[in-house]
Amino acid sequence: MNKTFNIYCDESCHIEHDHKEYMFLGSVSCAYPQVRRHTKRIDELKKLHNFYAEIKWSKVSNSKIRFYLDLIDYFFDTDLRFRAIGIKKIADKM
Repeated sequence: MNKTFNIYCDESCHIEHDHKEYMFLGSVSCAYPQVRRHTKRIDELKKLHNFYAEIKWSKVSNSKIRFYLDLIDYFFDTDLRFRAIGIKKIADKM
């Protein structure tokens, strides 16, 4: 039986001269039939916590910590999967 998955990818620290030694590529995936369920629940969490910005893990603040903790709890209670790789950047020789 074929199963279709949605995979959502993002990168971090990928700019050439950002003075970061590593870049990261990450993905979150889930079975296609679950996409609407996850989108709806994450939207409900955002509304509950008055969170209307882009979810950025580098911008977690004390005022929004409960939202992020609820999001983490939700993640581990579902079929969502996370993968990431770190890649050492080559030092600029110039």
